[in-house]
This record gives sequence, structure tokens and C-alpha cells, in this order.
Amino acid sequence: MEVADTPAKRELGLQYRRELADDRGMLFLFPSEQIQSFWMKNTPIPLDMIFIGSDRRIVGIIEQTIPFSTDSVSVSAPSQFVLEIKGGLSRLRGIAVSDPVQFEGISLEGIKG
Repeated sequence: MEVADTPAKRELGLQYRRELADDRGMLFLFPSEQIQSFWMKNTPIPLDMIFIGSDRRIVGIIEQTIPFSTDSVSVSAPSQFVLEIKGGLSRLRGIAVSDPVQFEGISLEGIKG
């Protein structure tokens, strides 16, 4: 997983990517838990967005985002982390709301606002 832990990395995200392998994605780290909003303006592939609370449990999933959309995408529960993966993989792998999430090899200290 790529890690987006600064404002610049979070702003760029997976924009402009034309493909994403099944074992790739991006984990967005935010300094605090709140409602996180995204858009797909410059993203040509559908993604699944997995919203994760500070307790490291999934609080919401948006499947198959619409490429190039400027509509705001979010879930109603606050999250501190968001994982973007290839569209359709969350359903295929049985990922569900309230599932626990483990971060291995990722430092959560020093996340920049």
C-alpha cells in the first residue's frame, strides 16, 4: 500500500492512475477522526473506499466510485483512515462494516495536517 500521510499526498491520492493491481492501493492517514470527503475528478478508474475509525474498525464502505466524478464521496460516520483499493475488491474479499483493520509496517505517528 502507498501511504498518503501529508496534505499534498492526500490531495493527489490515486488521481491519474489508469490501472490498479488487486494487491495495491492507498491508505490515507488523517491527523484526527472526522467526516472525510473525497472526489474522483481526475481518477479514471473505479475504486472502493473503505473508511476506518480511530479504533481501527471499518465504519463505512463506498463501492465502485464513479471515475472523473466531481460529486463529494463520504460516509456518515467519522473516520481517521481511508483505504482506496480497486473497485469491486471489497465485496469480492468479503470486507464489511465493523470489520477490524490492522496496519502493519505503517507509522501512525507524525501524521501531518
